[in-house]
Amino acid sequence: MGGVAIAAYRFLVYALVVGAVMAIRSKPISARALRIALPGGIALGADVAFFFSAIKETTVANATMIGALQPIIVAAVAWRFFGERMTRRDMVLAGVAIAGVFAVVVGAQGSDEWSLRGDLLAVGALFSWSAYFVFAKQSKDQISSNEYTIGAAFWTGVINVPIAVTFGQSLAWPSATNWLWLLALAFGAGILGHEAMNWSLRQIPLWLGSTMTLLVPVVSAAAAWIFLDEAVTAFQVGAMIVVLVALAAVIVGQSGVGSRPRPLRR
Repeated sequence: MGGVAIAAYRFLVYALVVGAVMAIRSKPISARALRIALPGGIALGADVAFFFSAIKETTVANATMIGALQPIIVAAVAWRFFGERMTRRDMVLAGVAIAGVFAVVVGAQGSDEWSLRGDLLAVGALFSWSAYFVFAKQSKDQISSNEYTIGAAFWTGVINVPIAVTFGQSLAWPSATNWLWLLALAFGAGILGHEAMNWSLRQIPLWLGSTMTLLVPVVSAAAAWIFLDEAVTAFQVGAMIVVLVALAAVIVGQSGVGSRPRPLRR
């Protein structure tokens, strides 16, 4: 299945099934909740369209390492709108992290799985994913995390249907095997990952939630090496370590500094 088609099925199935369960429990998703979740749904819809397409055109290591730059973008937004300040030291470390990501990308160019188009798609996913984090944080005092997750999933699925058609990806009924993977994505990643993440973003500073995603490139690259036989060179491993250490140092430096949110500026 095409990456965007996978996203359309995955998120619509999650939204419709979990939404139906909520309705049965006399807690239906309101039009207001859908309206509040719309910006996040658009951002997440763009993210999954970019990312699911990226990992089909470039290496998993590259796609996830580019995504590892998200804490830098989120830290800058959090400093501007939520009062989480970034010191000059942190900016230097962020520059080191960016250099490390470029090293990973350059190191993969000899790989059969690498493509510039795939890397550019991953950059699009990076900015979309960062926007989603900000919108999720803003919804904290308006609707519950469960309502937000269902609403964002609904819009994400809806948005990816026309995108899939536009790019010629088949939305034909999935095979039995594909349905197993889709259900695992919808309710495994959807509940254990997506729902848990949205809940946690309401309990902790935005930068800390973003930092937790730094485990993604390490786990994904290792899993791709084990299960997909994607090559990871010693040079790339070294660059990954540089990125993770630099970004971890940024977060350690922010601990206890300007962590109290302030109202969003209009």
